[in-house]
Amino acid sequence: MTYVIAQPCIDIKDKSCIEECPVDCIYEGDRMLYIQPDECVDCGACEPVCPVEAIYYEDDIPSQWKDFSKVNTEFFVELGSPGGAAKVGITHSDHPLVISTPPKAE
Repeated sequence: MTYVIAQPCIDIKDKSCIEECPVDCIYEGDRMLYIQPDECVDCGACEPVCPVEAIYYEDDIPSQWKDFSKVNTEFFVELGSPGGAAKVGITHSDHPLVISTPPKAE
């Protein structure tokens, strides 16, 4: 099991979670952040600092966002497990589900 970033993160990317993550497993796409499931140590440090409540333990994701467990996993199919988000920087990519989500109204 791992933590997952869900739909509320799209177009927000507050990054408080990145600052709290002790293993640097939260990667930045163009429109949202993603947790690398093989690098996450399930510490939960990221969850309470998220201002939009987008981070959930995999078993606790609300039903309307269950697909985001797959979104977080599939985002890393090409990227793999680089061993730290800081050295990768922004990936300039997103999962197709995120890309197809209409932008949030400002």
